[in-house]
Amino acid sequence: MTLFHRRSSACLLAAMTFTTGAAAMMVSVMVSAPPVLAQSAPQILKWADLMPPAPPKQPRSIVAGRTAVDPLNPTHEQAVPEGRWLGGGKTMASAPAPVVEALNGKLVQLGGYIVPLDFDATSVKEFLLVPFVGACVHVPPPPANQIVYVQAPKGIKVKGLFEPVYVTGKLSTAASFTGLADAGYTLEADRVDPRKE
Repeated sequence: MTLFHRRSSACLLAAMTFTTGAAAMMVSVMVSAPPVLAQSAPQILKWADLMPPAPPKQPRSIVAGRTAVDPLNPTHEQAVPEGRWLGGGKTMASAPAPVVEALNGKLVQLGGYIVPLDFDATSVKEFLLVPFVGACVHVPPPPANQIVYVQAPKGIKVKGLFEPVYVTGKLSTAASFTGLADAGYTLEADRVDPRKE
Protein backbone atom coordinates (compact mmCIF):
# COMPACT_ATOMS: atom_id res chain seq x y z
CA MET A 1 0.00 0.00 0.00
CA THR A 2 1.45 3.33 -1.02
CA LEU A 3 1.81 6.37 1.21
CA PHE A 4 -0.92 8.15 -0.72
CA HIS A 5 -3.39 5.31 -0.15
CA ARG A 6 -2.55 5.17 3.56
CA ARG A 7 -3.16 8.91 3.98
CA SER A 8 -6.45 8.72 2.03
CA SER A 9 -7.63 5.81 4.16
CA ALA A 10 -6.67 7.66 7.35
CA CYS A 11 -8.50 10.81 6.19
CA LEU A 12 -11.56 8.78 5.24
CA LEU A 13 -11.52 7.00 8.62
CA ALA A 14 -11.19 10.34 10.46
CA ALA A 15 -14.03 11.85 8.44
CA MET A 16 -16.28 8.85 9.18
CA THR A 17 -15.40 9.04 12.89
CA PHE A 18 -16.14 12.79 12.97
CA THR A 19 -19.44 12.37 11.07
CA THR A 20 -20.55 9.50 13.30
CA GLY A 21 -19.59 11.48 16.43
CA ALA A 22 -21.44 14.59 15.20
CA ALA A 23 -24.51 12.53 14.40
CA ALA A 24 -24.41 10.93 17.84
CA MET A 25 -24.15 14.37 19.46
CA MET A 26 -27.12 15.66 17.43
CA VAL A 27 -29.20 12.66 18.43
CA SER A 28 -28.31 13.10 22.11
CA VAL A 29 -29.15 16.83 21.93
CA MET A 30 -32.48 16.09 20.21
CA VAL A 31 -33.38 13.41 22.77
CA SER A 32 -32.44 15.54 25.79
CA ALA A 33 -34.28 18.69 24.54
CA PRO A 34 -37.69 19.14 26.19
CA PRO A 35 -40.65 18.64 23.85
CA VAL A 36 -42.34 21.81 22.66
CA LEU A 37 -46.09 21.59 23.22
CA ALA A 38 -48.14 23.20 20.51
CA GLN A 39 -50.92 24.95 22.36
CA SER A 40 -53.60 26.09 19.97
CA ALA A 41 -54.67 29.70 20.20
CA PRO A 42 -58.40 30.41 20.36
CA GLN A 43 -60.19 31.51 17.22
CA ILE A 44 -61.19 35.15 17.73
CA LEU A 45 -64.82 35.62 16.68
CA LYS A 46 -66.97 38.59 15.87
CA TRP A 47 -70.73 38.43 16.31
CA ALA A 48 -71.26 38.29 12.54
CA ASP A 49 -69.25 35.02 12.51
CA LEU A 50 -72.06 33.35 14.48
CA MET A 51 -74.56 33.87 11.63
CA PRO A 52 -74.42 31.55 8.62
CA PRO A 53 -74.46 33.20 5.20
CA ALA A 54 -77.96 33.87 3.88
CA PRO A 55 -79.12 31.56 1.10
CA PRO A 56 -79.42 33.21 -2.32
CA LYS A 57 -82.86 34.65 -3.04
CA GLN A 58 -84.85 33.27 -5.93
CA PRO A 59 -85.79 35.82 -8.60
CA ARG A 60 -89.39 36.87 -8.22
CA SER A 61 -91.78 37.44 -11.07
CA ILE A 62 -93.44 40.86 -11.27
CA VAL A 63 -96.84 39.16 -11.40
CA ALA A 64 -96.18 36.86 -8.44
CA GLY A 65 -98.76 37.16 -5.67
CA ARG A 66 -101.33 39.00 -7.78
CA THR A 67 -104.79 37.59 -8.17
CA ALA A 68 -106.43 37.10 -11.50
CA VAL A 69 -108.81 39.84 -12.61
CA ASP A 70 -112.50 38.88 -12.73
CA PRO A 71 -113.59 39.51 -16.33
CA LEU A 72 -117.19 40.22 -15.23
CA ASN A 73 -116.16 42.87 -12.69
CA PRO A 74 -112.66 44.12 -13.61
CA THR A 75 -112.66 47.17 -11.29
CA HIS A 76 -113.74 45.38 -8.10
CA GLU A 77 -110.76 44.49 -5.92
CA GLN A 78 -110.90 41.32 -3.91
CA ALA A 79 -111.97 41.92 -0.33
CA VAL A 80 -109.31 41.46 2.30
CA PRO A 81 -110.46 38.97 4.95
CA GLU A 82 -111.51 40.70 8.16
CA GLY A 83 -108.59 41.42 10.49
CA ARG A 84 -105.93 40.33 8.00
CA TRP A 85 -104.83 43.89 7.24
CA LEU A 86 -104.08 44.39 10.92
CA GLY A 87 -101.93 41.29 11.30
CA GLY A 88 -99.88 41.82 8.15
CA GLY A 89 -100.77 38.49 6.54
CA LYS A 90 -100.12 34.91 7.48
CA THR A 91 -98.34 34.22 10.71
CA MET A 92 -95.73 31.50 10.58
CA ALA A 93 -94.32 29.57 13.50
CA SER A 94 -90.95 31.09 14.26
CA ALA A 95 -88.10 28.79 13.25
CA PRO A 96 -84.96 28.72 15.38
CA ALA A 97 -82.20 30.99 14.10
CA PRO A 98 -79.61 29.01 12.12
CA VAL A 99 -76.16 28.49 13.63
CA VAL A 100 -72.73 27.87 12.10
CA GLU A 101 -72.16 24.13 12.61
CA ALA A 102 -68.45 24.47 11.69
CA LEU A 103 -67.88 26.27 15.02
CA ASN A 104 -69.06 23.29 17.08
CA GLY A 105 -66.30 22.14 19.45
CA LYS A 106 -63.90 24.98 18.57
CA LEU A 107 -61.81 26.92 21.09
CA VAL A 108 -62.94 30.52 20.61
CA GLN A 109 -62.77 34.01 22.10
CA LEU A 110 -65.78 36.34 21.87
CA GLY A 111 -66.35 39.79 23.31
CA GLY A 112 -69.73 40.92 24.57
CA TYR A 113 -71.81 41.97 27.56
CA ILE A 114 -72.87 39.89 30.57
CA VAL A 115 -76.52 39.30 31.40
CA PRO A 116 -76.29 37.27 34.66
CA LEU A 117 -78.56 34.27 35.17
CA ASP A 118 -77.17 32.69 38.36
CA PHE A 119 -75.99 35.11 41.06
CA ASP A 120 -74.14 34.30 44.27
CA ALA A 121 -73.44 37.72 45.85
CA THR A 122 -71.04 39.21 43.27
CA SER A 123 -70.09 35.89 41.65
CA VAL A 124 -71.81 34.52 38.53
CA LYS A 125 -71.60 30.95 37.22
CA GLU A 126 -74.13 31.18 34.38
CA PHE A 127 -74.82 34.13 32.13
CA LEU A 128 -75.85 35.17 28.65
CA LEU A 129 -73.27 36.87 26.46
CA VAL A 130 -74.96 39.41 24.20
CA PRO A 131 -73.59 41.75 21.51
CA PHE A 132 -74.98 45.06 22.81
CA VAL A 133 -76.00 46.76 26.05
CA GLY A 134 -79.67 46.35 26.94
CA ALA A 135 -80.24 43.09 25.05
CA CYS A 136 -82.67 40.67 26.74
CA VAL A 137 -83.53 43.15 29.52
CA HIS A 138 -84.39 46.64 28.25
CA VAL A 139 -85.05 45.75 24.59
CA PRO A 140 -86.33 42.58 22.89
CA PRO A 141 -83.68 39.85 22.65
CA PRO A 142 -81.65 39.47 19.47
CA PRO A 143 -81.99 36.27 17.39
CA ALA A 144 -80.83 33.09 19.12
CA ASN A 145 -77.67 32.92 17.00
CA GLN A 146 -76.66 36.27 18.54
CA ILE A 147 -76.96 35.04 22.14
CA VAL A 148 -74.43 32.72 23.81
CA TYR A 149 -75.22 30.85 27.02
CA VAL A 150 -71.99 30.76 29.08
CA GLN A 151 -71.18 28.36 31.90
CA ALA A 152 -68.32 29.39 34.18
CA PRO A 153 -68.09 26.58 36.79
CA LYS A 154 -65.47 28.45 38.87
CA GLY A 155 -67.61 31.57 38.93
CA ILE A 156 -66.51 35.07 37.97
CA LYS A 157 -66.73 38.35 39.84
CA VAL A 158 -68.96 40.96 38.22
CA LYS A 159 -69.43 44.61 39.05
CA GLY A 160 -72.87 44.94 37.54
CA LEU A 161 -75.26 44.22 34.70
CA PHE A 162 -73.88 44.43 31.14
CA GLU A 163 -70.23 44.31 32.13
CA PRO A 164 -68.05 44.16 28.96
CA VAL A 165 -65.89 41.01 28.81
CA TYR A 166 -63.98 38.64 26.57
CA VAL A 167 -64.91 34.98 27.07
CA THR A 168 -62.55 32.19 25.99
CA GLY A 169 -63.61 28.56 25.90
CA LYS A 170 -65.11 25.67 23.97
CA LEU A 171 -68.11 26.63 21.84
CA SER A 172 -71.02 24.28 21.20
CA THR A 173 -73.95 24.67 18.82
CA ALA A 174 -76.29 23.22 21.44
CA ALA A 175 -79.25 25.53 21.97
CA SER A 176 -80.13 26.61 25.51
CA PHE A 177 -83.53 27.77 26.65
CA THR A 178 -83.35 30.13 29.60
CA GLY A 179 -86.22 32.04 31.16
CA LEU A 180 -84.79 35.26 29.76
CA ALA A 181 -84.00 34.35 26.13
CA ASP A 182 -83.15 31.42 23.87
CA ALA A 183 -79.45 31.03 23.08
CA GLY A 184 -78.25 29.40 19.87
CA TYR A 185 -74.80 28.58 21.27
CA THR A 186 -73.34 27.31 24.55
CA LEU A 187 -69.83 28.20 25.70
CA GLU A 188 -67.90 26.40 28.45
CA ALA A 189 -65.71 29.26 29.72
CA ASP A 190 -62.04 28.58 30.47
CA ARG A 191 -61.46 32.27 31.23
CA VAL A 192 -63.40 35.53 31.36
CA ASP A 193 -61.38 38.74 30.98
CA PRO A 194 -62.56 42.33 31.45
CA ARG A 195 -62.80 44.38 28.28
CA LYS A 196 -62.34 48.12 27.95
CA GLU A 197 -65.11 49.93 26.10
